[in-house]
Amino acid sequence: MLKQLKNRRQAGDTLIEVLFAVTVFSLVVVTSLTLMNQGTSASLRSLQITLVRQEIDSQAETLRFLNSSYVSAYYPGYSPNITDATSTPAEQYFKIISDVKAKGATSVSPFGGGGTTCQTPPTASFVVNSRAALYQKYDITKISAADTFPQIVYGGGTTITTSKGLWIEAVRSAPANGTSYVDFHIRACWYAPGTGLPMNLGTIVRLYEPAN
Repeated sequence: MLKQLKNRRQAGDTLIEVLFAVTVFSLVVVTSLTLMNQGTSASLRSLQITLVRQEIDSQAETLRFLNSSYVSAYYPGYSPNITDATSTPAEQYFKIISDVKAKGATSVSPFGGGGTTCQTPPTASFVVNSRAALYQKYDITKISAADTFPQIVYGGGTTITTSKGLWIEAVRSAPANGTSYVDFHIRACWYAPGTGLPMNLGTIVRLYEPAN
């Protein structure tokens, strides 16, 4: 009798116990991997947001520089040679203002596009070359959707190859009391990992100018 009891105690686990243990282990592994993936996606989104903010800030600072150069060089009747290939920062801002006036935009596109995809930058949009302080007009071949995160891609050192998911829209106020201003809406849109909707970042830079 004692020998039978001893043999029962030494018996292995039943099939049900083994299956239960495997199930619990699988749940723990799957949950851990899911949490790891979510953590990795959140970290990558945070990194992308930081990089995109840097790109937006770079565009904003370049606009401010061009504007201050224009204001410093301005005089009544100011009309620089806008076809000069080696134009100054003041002339670059003059080009921007000239195009903004010509297009006469009174509003900008809805922020975020209001949909489930990144909006297409309007034909009145543009970017600035932060490395060379140059104005880059809208060019369908040079403004495209972001494949990773919004950024200005340079080739050959200071030449813009393309602007991916980043653009600027401008609206100019009517001149009053000898001055006017332009609101530059800097936009960025991309698809971040772990999200089903596009992410949008943007800022508005208001720059004043003397009015002709």
